[in-house]
Amino acid sequence: MKVFISSLISGMEPVRAAARDAVETLRHAPVMAEDFGAQPKSPQVACLSELRQSDLVILILGEHYGSEQASGLSATHEEYREAQGRKDVIAFVQDGATPDPKQVAFIREVQEWAGGLFRGGFKGPTDLHSAIIRALYDHALANAVGPLDEAGLIKRSLSLLPAVDRNSFTGSSALSLAIAGGPTQQILRPAEIEDAALSDALHQAAMFGATRVLDQSKGVEKGILGAALIIRQEHNGPLVQLDEQGGLLLRAALGRTSADRRGNQGGLPILLEEDVHQQLTSTLALAAWTLDRIDPTQRLTHVAVSARIDAGDYLAWRTQPEHDRSPNSVSMGMGGSERAPIHLIKPRAALRSDIVRLVEDLLVPLRRQWKH
Repeated sequence: MKVFISSLISGMEPVRAAARDAVETLRHAPVMAEDFGAQPKSPQVACLSELRQSDLVILILGEHYGSEQASGLSATHEEYREAQGRKDVIAFVQDGATPDPKQVAFIREVQEWAGGLFRGGFKGPTDLHSAIIRALYDHALANAVGPLDEAGLIKRSLSLLPAVDRNSFTGSSALSLAIAGGPTQQILRPAEIEDAALSDALHQAAMFGATRVLDQSKGVEKGILGAALIIRQEHNGPLVQLDEQGGLLLRAALGRTSADRRGNQGGLPILLEEDVHQQLTSTLALAAWTLDRIDPTQRLTHVAVSARIDAGDYLAWRTQPEHDRSPNSVSMGMGGSERAPIHLIKPRAALRSDIVRLVEDLLVPLRRQWKH
């Protein structure tokens, strides 16, 4: 396999050497952009021709954007654009760097490309060497499994969501978020699902970690239901469910009433946008942590995410400032409308590298469903 390496790391020749060595370690043929002497005024015809003949592109981004070519883009940016949509791209961004404004925009463009395989950061040559070897191994493994079935992945994600029981609404509300990873394959053996170490680690992360979705003031029930590990609190309460294919169902409580947030009794039934935003962030972060825990070699390269708010039909959606202006008055809908789950497909790395935009892409459609 021919691997094209595109990079601009000022003063870091050891980084480029590490990248070349990593590719050669797996008996692939590396082609470096620097081999063609790409300079501000030099043509990149030969360089781009080699990229087109390569099987895979590794993109290494530092803090500098680089000199612009005739196109108005840097040489590295041109190479990325040429690869986009035609080649698999595995990208690495230098940790601790302070990118210049154009490089910030370039990095964002790479992270947001749904067809890419964004892999994260690196600190130095040794770190990058190991990361490239792992990424190349993951790429080969994922492609050996089979192509991604997007429609099937979305269907499986939606199937993880529990059935809606409108009769069980008691005034509380919750966010249900389901994640299915692809290409579809077995990630955990039955014995691994039943391993107490996995259950304990997931319990710890879900209740006490930065990604917590469980209520620390309540106990939990842990067990196996079918082929899935279940950690739950109360009926229709917070929940973590994990199956052998890495499928996740996460359920997190939202605010109960306007008065609950002030420590009073009673109150108006509302959904606060800030609560939904916080729980989307927490559940997606917990999903990223869980997938890293059970699938460290990233056999699952993409995720289908489905989100739904489970609540009574009459809850009103408000922001905190809106509620502060009129805490005793809300406009509520008439109910009865069907609210389908919001779903999307992203590269798995988006759970970490682009969580802010991912939260927004789920939050805005949910708001449209509930805001009257």
